[in-house]
Amino acid sequence: MSGRGGWRLKTWQFTVAAAVSGLALASAAAAAAGPWDSGGQRTAESRRAALLPGTGDGDHRTQAGSPLPAGSDPVASEAAAVLAPLEAGDLAPRTGEGAREAAAGQAPAPTAAALKFALEPLLKAKGLGPGATASVVDAATGKEVYGRGAKTAMVPASTVKIATGTAALSVLGPDHRIRTTVVAEPGPGYEDGAPPERIVLVGGGDPTLTARADAGRNASLRTLARHTADTLKQRGARTVRLAYDTSAYSGSTRHPIGPNENLAPVTALMADEGRLDTSTSGPAPRSARPAQDAADAFARFLAERGVKVEGAVREATATDRAEKLADVRSAPLSALVERMLTHSDNDIAEALARQTALAAGAKADFAGAERETRRALGRLGLPLDGARFADGSGLDRADRVTARLLTSLLARAAHTDHPELRPVLTGLPVAGFSGTLAGRYTDPEAAAGTGVVRAKTGTLTGVNTLAGTVVSTDGRLLTFSFLASATTDPTTAQSTLDHLASTLAHCGC
Repeated sequence: MSGRGGWRLKTWQFTVAAAVSGLALASAAAAAAGPWDSGGQRTAESRRAALLPGTGDGDHRTQAGSPLPAGSDPVASEAAAVLAPLEAGDLAPRTGEGAREAAAGQAPAPTAAALKFALEPLLKAKGLGPGATASVVDAATGKEVYGRGAKTAMVPASTVKIATGTAALSVLGPDHRIRTTVVAEPGPGYEDGAPPERIVLVGGGDPTLTARADAGRNASLRTLARHTADTLKQRGARTVRLAYDTSAYSGSTRHPIGPNENLAPVTALMADEGRLDTSTSGPAPRSARPAQDAADAFARFLAERGVKVEGAVREATATDRAEKLADVRSAPLSALVERMLTHSDNDIAEALARQTALAAGAKADFAGAERETRRALGRLGLPLDGARFADGSGLDRADRVTARLLTSLLARAAHTDHPELRPVLTGLPVAGFSGTLAGRYTDPEAAAGTGVVRAKTGTLTGVNTLAGTVVSTDGRLLTFSFLASATTDPTTAQSTLDHLASTLAHCGC
């Protein structure tokens, strides 16, 4: 199959890329409805996944927006080999030529000297400004094979979401779902089964809860209203008072960047991320009161189901005596992490950081989320010197990570000891195909990475970062991170980062 710029990859290289991006499938974590890239990438993986149950990796789809159908395919016979469970130390399996060597862990490892020769001219290029740092880790061994300022803490921008997702998955697991609940508060002389005096919509911190008619894979506020109304009518209640509860989160809802189209106020109850348009990702006008808006929408949906809300809808905290009437659950955490990484979703990132805090019984505010994220990563044995997680999204310039931490996070997610972390890999955008990398890798110098590089982007004014995975031409899975915090031209900086990743994939180092 040909790519841009006249380059051509061997069939086994596509198969290797499929194996790497499909690691979650080997652990039964990816979905039958899953994320197949256009242009023929990951064909064997898609055929195999169509036969498997589960969820995950749902934001990488074909141009038509649907998964590839199951059926016969010349590559399908290779799927079993590609997707076979990986043994520890065998993180770059391949089929066909070289399979025995890769399976035995004998595929050549890159050398520091060769990587330095290939990468340093680009790292010193004017586009990245002074002080750019880098780390490359051989995932099969976990060893850093190249580093340039790799222990220097830098502003990560959105690549910090790799840490946010890793921490959440490590403490909650990929199958965890966030609940949004409706409870009934008893009135005077209340008895079980009697009409409640008041009901409370209790937010659990699911930013993907939707009020839209087409809920997709998200928890639906309309469905929650239908179930609630059915239960209320069974109890003879046609009129109720309604309150909403955001007490799952603590502290201010205001992010340090202030009101911004990149992020809604951080609250435990919102619908559609507080978006005031029909978008599902990227910047958008945001509500200043997303919890109130969600509760008002819920009241309307109840009315449509024959239950009138009496009086104003106000904020209140549900009591210990409240009885659950109905609930809905988010998509699995695996899918939320993938969506966060693919689209660099700031609202999901802040929610996941707070879910990490809640899992530890800590306050779900910015400080609690930072503390528990650090603790979760520490338990994984990751290098945290100089790290700071001031927020979960990377919008806060107080965040700090090292290039070595990012590559270590990705290598840990690739290891068979931690299958629960696979969504950190499967959620990475694919160069030239999906998410925040869909419009990149158009430069002739970087085009060789199209469909091969999988990486999380990071962009703030003067800050450009990229961290992800490639499979080298020798069949080794490499994790990489490149951080620059003194850039003056974002377009040139992004192009240089893309060129770096493409060079790593094809240098034969």
